Amino acid sequence: MKKFLRILLWLTVLGSLGLFALLLINWQVSSYSRDRIYRSAEAVPAEGRIAIVLGAKVWEDGSLSHALLDRVTTAVELYKAGKVKKLLMSGDNPTHQYDEPTAMKRHAVELGVPETDVILDFAGRRTYDTCYRAKEIFEVKKVILVTQEFHLPRSIYLCQNMEIDSIGIVANKRNYLAENYWAFREFFSVVSAWFEMNFIPFEPIKGRKEPIMIN
Repeated sequence: MKKFLRILLWLTVLGSLGLFALLLINWQVSSYSRDRIYRSAEAVPAEGRIAIVLGAKVWEDGSLSHALLDRVTTAVELYKAGKVKKLLMSGDNPTHQYDEPTAMKRHAVELGVPETDVILDFAGRRTYDTCYRAKEIFEVKKVILVTQEFHLPRSIYLCQNMEIDSIGIVANKRNYLAENYWAFREFFSVVSAWFEMNFIPFEPIKGRKEPIMIN
């Protein structure tokens, strides 16, 4: 019985230490990004940045999920406010039937953004890929990341650590049914991103250079 209690005690201690480490990593990433997050297009400084719109779910009929619709709409607000001159739509495109970037571009154009100012990245399967490809493929140096609030700290942390001068804008325009699930998943995604940046680099999708030029 005493042996069992000792084992239980050690498991409790180890579990507590592990949870503390996870909480500490999340706090570090959140603190790192806090002063780089803006809540309106008007508040964002105009510094020759390119807006990166991070992909999310597209429905079978090609319409955008609420989260993605709000991201694209927020990016268009930035464009119309003169804060950015180009929108980089970065999302997943694993099959001909599922294509996030094209659906994102279609909606931005419908809202009045010229097609020539919307660039597509079809290999943004993960936030890590998006940041890596923004720097290495599209040769972007300064960005505004457009996504929901829960996602911004990790996105900024990754892009900043890939030497992209990054700020973010909150794209929350409503309450989302999956918010609790997103927050739970993001807790572990932040830890994964931290390990990828500090210990185990993720193998991104590479390709030929496609520099984005700002007039």
